Amino acid sequence: MIRTVLIIGYVWPEPKSSAAGTRILELVRLFLQMRCEVVFASAALLSEHRFDLTTLDVVEKAITLNCSSFDEFVKNLQPDLVLFDRFFTEEQFGWRVAQACPQALRVLDTEDFHSLRHARQQLLKIAQKKCVTEKEKQAVGPVTASAAELYQYMYDQDMALREVASIFRCDLSLMISEFEMQFLQQHFSVPAQLLFYVPFLSPVTFQENALPDFSNRQHFIAIGNFRHEPNWDSVLWLKHQLWPLIRTQLPQVDLHIYGAYPPPKATQLHNAKEGFYVKGWADDANAVMQQARVCLAPLRFGAGIKGKLMDAMRAGTPSVTTTIGAESMRGDLSWGGAIVDDAEAIAAAAVALYNDQSLWRDAQGSGFTILHHYFAAADFNQLLQQRLELLIDDIVLERSHNFIGQMLRHHHHKSTQYMGQWIEAKNK
Repeated sequence: MIRTVLIIGYVWPEPKSSAAGTRILELVRLFLQMRCEVVFASAALLSEHRFDLTTLDVVEKAITLNCSSFDEFVKNLQPDLVLFDRFFTEEQFGWRVAQACPQALRVLDTEDFHSLRHARQQLLKIAQKKCVTEKEKQAVGPVTASAAELYQYMYDQDMALREVASIFRCDLSLMISEFEMQFLQQHFSVPAQLLFYVPFLSPVTFQENALPDFSNRQHFIAIGNFRHEPNWDSVLWLKHQLWPLIRTQLPQVDLHIYGAYPPPKATQLHNAKEGFYVKGWADDANAVMQQARVCLAPLRFGAGIKGKLMDAMRAGTPSVTTTIGAESMRGDLSWGGAIVDDAEAIAAAAVALYNDQSLWRDAQGSGFTILHHYFAAADFNQLLQQRLELLIDDIVLERSHNFIGQMLRHHHHKSTQYMGQWIEAKNK
């Protein structure tokens, strides 16, 4: 039985800033529904837009990297389950948890397969290095490498080696993308029993009849946390190539760009004469999404499923995105807008959706169908709860089937332990 849960956060949850913040808060609520005592710990600084977990009766605990004070804390807490928010936290604290609470379930919330996103970003940079001017650089299209081609690039890369090792060391890893689950199993030989598909835990709800219709919406929207590299890159592609193509055909229409933590280099792109408005933080992302007629999400690299596109479907806002943007977000269903990777085709699709009311309504309906038949196809709350309860009941047997994980824990924990102890001694 799971009574006490410790969540070790990479950062403090910010559900209004990023999909990752929404995701971790969903997990907090799940454990509370299971009547668990939940403790959320993080070594990150308290952030401006963080969610106050104490309002949910969750205990907040500030912890320190490379410090034995964590050992005493977790030993006294004796959690039944420890959830690591992204593999970075498992690397830092996994060995300490294993020493102090060997029987505790160790669960990794991957958020997305970071190594995949990093690999695609590097492949984009490699293609851009051949360009002489900034205009040429920003004309390079999205990464289209196949799974096999991606593996050939990734298999000896530091981040992939670290992240996949972390997945093996944990008892279960939560995945939000079916593509990434297949990729890990087929190319990295990760056993299926170590992975669990859980894209969203919040109910897929929306009020179709209450949403603004075509005639009551105007302008384009792009949204996403500026600290997330794929989002920033998409803004650059919009600025230098895509938006000029669209604006030429729709000279009276504007693009409104929202997102948390816009840096000066982003706000400097704001240009009212070009209809390119960098608006930054949105107090209510759903409200601004509902006011827009079309959402633009031209991602040239990335991973996981995209919260902004989920929000667009909930708001009844058709979207134009790339193959990477729509990855693992529709199954065999028609997309709620357009999926295109060529700049001219993106502009053409965006203009068509903006002008054609019938096309727009069909796209909106396709988005609703995806919500109903893809994301609401199962009760992921119930499925995850059942998997965790079965896992904790048979943890010894489950771990005996994962020799590679045991081997990696042995070697990693020793090396990380000595490095952490050396850093702690050095700091003193």
